[in-house]
Amino acid sequence: MSDDNTIRITPTAPSSAWATAAAPQPVRHGYGLMVRDHGLGTAMSLLVQSLPYALARFGILLACAVVCIVWIVVAFGGAAWLGNHIASSFGIVWLVLCLGSAGFLWGTIVRYLLHLLACGHVAVLTELITRGQVGNGSESMLAYGKRVVTERFGQVNALFGLNLLVRGILAAFHRTLDWVNQILPIPGLESVASLINIILRAATRYLDKVILSYNLARGDGDPWLGAREGMVYYAQNAVPILKTAVWIVILERVLTVVLWLLLLAPAATITWMLPRAVHEQAGIVTLLVAAILAGPLRAAFLKPLFLIMMMVRFHALIENQPINQEWDARLATISDKFRDLGTQRRRHSLKASRLGLVSFRIRPGARPLRQRHSLATTGPPRT
Repeated sequence: MSDDNTIRITPTAPSSAWATAAAPQPVRHGYGLMVRDHGLGTAMSLLVQSLPYALARFGILLACAVVCIVWIVVAFGGAAWLGNHIASSFGIVWLVLCLGSAGFLWGTIVRYLLHLLACGHVAVLTELITRGQVGNGSESMLAYGKRVVTERFGQVNALFGLNLLVRGILAAFHRTLDWVNQILPIPGLESVASLINIILRAATRYLDKVILSYNLARGDGDPWLGAREGMVYYAQNAVPILKTAVWIVILERVLTVVLWLLLLAPAATITWMLPRAVHEQAGIVTLLVAAILAGPLRAAFLKPLFLIMMMVRFHALIENQPINQEWDARLATISDKFRDLGTQRRRHSLKASRLGLVSFRIRPGARPLRQRHSLATTGPPRT
């Protein structure tokens, strides 16, 4: 990376993982923006406007936390009782069954539900950022988000697989970055490798949803192309976006501690309402109750807040910005998954053409793009 924050690359792989017979035209994207400020105040305003999603996520996660506590008591308590009164092997079998079923429920039902909820939230936030409003007011935010996502991608399973591909490509790209220590705001932290890893993990965690937002904002009916170009956009704007990620990591840690401290008082009240036998360990129980409350609150309110900051930053950076074709080749060099993304797109298009179907659905009311995203040569990335 040079002094002017321009990322210099020298691609050595094939020219592109998305080679076509005709050279792509140097065009720009065609959706507008109503929000360009990625500050904390703007993010809080957008979070309040999409509050039903935060509340729904908090309710689900809080219920999961309570059920998890009860499940742990039943699993270990039942295993201990069976081991003492029948046989230790029965206790082990009971424990394995309880833990295995809990993992199955989380991995197949709860995680899927949270993923669908998060994608719906991204759809609503994308509308607020690009249009300043959500739908036409004839349906709830939750229903609108679900409808837009399912109509845009056909099946949520396909969206889940696409997001996994995106996250894998982002992780591969982050492993090639050797200049992240240069954007740390505090001198002397360059040698803290764990801090750099935290920043990159945080960026990956948010950026797959950011690229989903870009995909939805395009509205052109081709999510594979949208995901590919979204990642190219991120690669050529990685410096300013990761600078935002640095401050997000700092804010997230500080606000998490503040939130946990604020919850100690209500946690102490809850502990006092519990049976007297618990009062002997009141301090430990209070800390645990505060942690149980802080986890869902952090996931439901703090993380979406930082996601909004990343989304707005990304959309503002790429506004009227052409795509650098060299970055397409660079990503094809460093990630097999990026090439697989192109293969999946061609395979899906071929299958759809054989069936005489349109490859992807366009969301109702989507505005036609004034210009279609494609690859083009560009100058230095924005800071």
